[in-house]
Amino acid sequence: MSKGQLIVLSGPSGVGKSSIVKKVMERHPKLRFSVSATTREKRPGEVDGVSYYFVSREAFQTMVERDELLEHAEYVENCYGTPAKPIDEALDLGYDVLLDIEVQGAMQVMERRPEAVTIFIAAPSFAELERRLTGRGDTAPDKIRKRLETARREYTFAPRYDYLVISETGKVEEAADEVLSIIKAAHCRTENRIHYLKEEL
Repeated sequence: MSKGQLIVLSGPSGVGKSSIVKKVMERHPKLRFSVSATTREKRPGEVDGVSYYFVSREAFQTMVERDELLEHAEYVENCYGTPAKPIDEALDLGYDVLLDIEVQGAMQVMERRPEAVTIFIAAPSFAELERRLTGRGDTAPDKIRKRLETARREYTFAPRYDYLVISETGKVEEAADEVLSIIKAAHCRTENRIHYLKEEL
């Protein structure tokens, strides 16, 4: 049995990442979504171990000290991190695992797991990204400005990713197709299939 692939996916707010991830998860039967640990309070409807692993700040710090997290960061006074053990267990069982994380966390994963397949999701233009954020109609102008500033910073990291998927308006299926093709290609890497030739080598 071949080991699963670790897939890291990043992209700024408003790029359509959640919709793409949803389509990819629906169409890939052996894909698991990585569940993050967080110190923030559980919100109505969230389920521990499904939405997040909800832990105390002390427990989170212990996870950091024991090197149990692939990546971690603090955001708006709460800590977030990716536990390594559930990911490694799923990979060993042949499941692919998808991490939907910010660029800061992605850089940490790239350093610790260089074999990970990394994908950056971008809008076709920055003007289009601004149009999408403004078009939602539920975000204050100052927050939109901050999200665009964050997006500009995130875009500077895009060249460090293996793949770049452009999220065109109304073309979620096409973007999902590209992500699925990237995952399939990763399984065809020589290092992932060389065991089939071990008797001949």
